Amino acid sequence: MLEFIFHVDWPKLFVPSVPLAEHFWRGTVVYLTLFAIIRLLPNRQIGAMGITDLLVIILFANAAQNSMASEFTSITDGLILISIMIAWSYGLNWLGFQFPAFQRLLSPPPLILVKNGRMILRNMRRELITEGELMVQFRKQGIDNIAEVERAFMESDGSISVIAYDRSSQPAPIRKRVI
Repeated sequence: MLEFIFHVDWPKLFVPSVPLAEHFWRGTVVYLTLFAIIRLLPNRQIGAMGITDLLVIILFANAAQNSMASEFTSITDGLILISIMIAWSYGLNWLGFQFPAFQRLLSPPPLILVKNGRMILRNMRRELITEGELMVQFRKQGIDNIAEVERAFMESDGSISVIAYDRSSQPAPIRKRVI
């Protein structure tokens, strides 16, 4: 009975259960597939984290869970997968820093939602933003009328940034919708 409680299978705990190359390809395929799927989601669904940040959190949790389950893999298996994910995350961010064209794949450019007090409905539909949701964001920034907004953008992290007219020098435009 005590042997069952205190027995540790050390090789099973630390010796990887699959070859390193298989870890590399499994980690690579899962990371890049999830990256592509998340990149295609509307920005508002992502929240305040970047795509690679979100992927790392999701995949770390899964790799850690798998490495903690005694019947599945060794601790080393989980650590190898986590290392592969860190390498991909760093590598993609490094490529985005070095090559601006690649950065557009990692992080989409801001999308204009309001221009000169007029909503750009085509872009709002693309990001699944309703007029009500947009107005909530404006009110959070102290703006209660869309006519006060010179420009508003959906940023790559899902947040909305607003540039208001200078109230002291600019008359606000008439509110119109642009389709």
